[in-house]
Amino acid sequence: MRTVIAADRLITAGRELGQGYVRVENGTIAEVVSGPCEDADVTLTGGVLVPGLVDLQVNGYYGYDMVDAPEEGWHTVVGRLPETGVTAFLPTFITAPVKAQAEALRRTGELLPRLPKGARVLGVHLEGPFLSERRKGAHNAAYLTDATPEALALLLETGLVRLVTLAPERPGGLDAIRTLVDSGVLVSVGHSDATAQQVAQAADAGARKVTHLFNGQSGIDHRKPGVAAQALADTRLHPGLILDLHHVDGVVCKLAFEAAAGRLVLVTDAASAAGMPPGRYELGGEPIDLPAEGPPLREDGTLAGSALRLDDAIANAVRIGVDLATAVDAATRVPADLIGRADLGRLEPGAAADLVWLGDDLRTRTTWVAGDIVFQNQIVFQNQEETP
Repeated sequence: MRTVIAADRLITAGRELGQGYVRVENGTIAEVVSGPCEDADVTLTGGVLVPGLVDLQVNGYYGYDMVDAPEEGWHTVVGRLPETGVTAFLPTFITAPVKAQAEALRRTGELLPRLPKGARVLGVHLEGPFLSERRKGAHNAAYLTDATPEALALLLETGLVRLVTLAPERPGGLDAIRTLVDSGVLVSVGHSDATAQQVAQAADAGARKVTHLFNGQSGIDHRKPGVAAQALADTRLHPGLILDLHHVDGVVCKLAFEAAAGRLVLVTDAASAAGMPPGRYELGGEPIDLPAEGPPLREDGTLAGSALRLDDAIANAVRIGVDLATAVDAATRVPADLIGRADLGRLEPGAAADLVWLGDDLRTRTTWVAGDIVFQNQIVFQNQEETP
């Protein structure tokens, strides 16, 4: 099947192509051309055509916590994430007993073949339980533990684990990083009280990411630098950033983009409350409350994930002064490359035809996965049809 999609603006790989078109054949991008197109099947007026967004940290969405969501919940999340521009994601399971996480992985493996077309599931992100008690955030301290060879073997047996967040300063942390990397798993430093030197050692062992920069980690001290400082200074590391302007102030977000140019990864860290009205939801089997404004909270006021959309994270980045092409890159190519999926997150021949048309407000209007429309904002199209 062949489709030609023309747009007023195209953005990919950190640069704007201006007016152009994408030719899609059999679910793959066959050609990307700058300039006008006279025989387009679809012509997009206004806004910007970008690669499908890739989110490496989604705890839940639309009322469902991914770790224990029923199959209908998975159908909902996979089917509706494209409304936010996300075409590929890592469901994230937070701290729980190792055996419980292993069971959740097995259950997930069984239901994946039955999911509808929508956002691609790239594997699973385990955020814990190998975390620091001092930087536990919303994680249950009772389940935190060391990454023993036995625990790692149990978690890796399904082959679904693609990303693990851990605290490298825990006993066995560096050996765990080596084991995970040898197994093809991306390792991220997070919920960690490590020194900058310990984070550098983690990078020496193969860690390549830092989970939600500035949150749940030692920070930037001019005499005792910690995780955040090393994340910005070490070019081997890719800091994840929750750009909802609640987890991290806009001034600091701008600083992070400048310090880690080309390395920053926009993530949502979305919890089950995302996409839902204010109320009570769950994260890791424990209650969280979504206020009328701001992110979800534990009962003690601890931040518990976010209610952020990834397209809104891009808009927030632009609002604080980040170039749009740079912001889009941080939500597309950079995370795709980091997770080892060079076929995603870009508009170029040979890549999957996962595309998003963002409006002038940078909200998602239409989303394609493998060349098929999986979301279309009917209100936008109705208004366009009514315009004289």
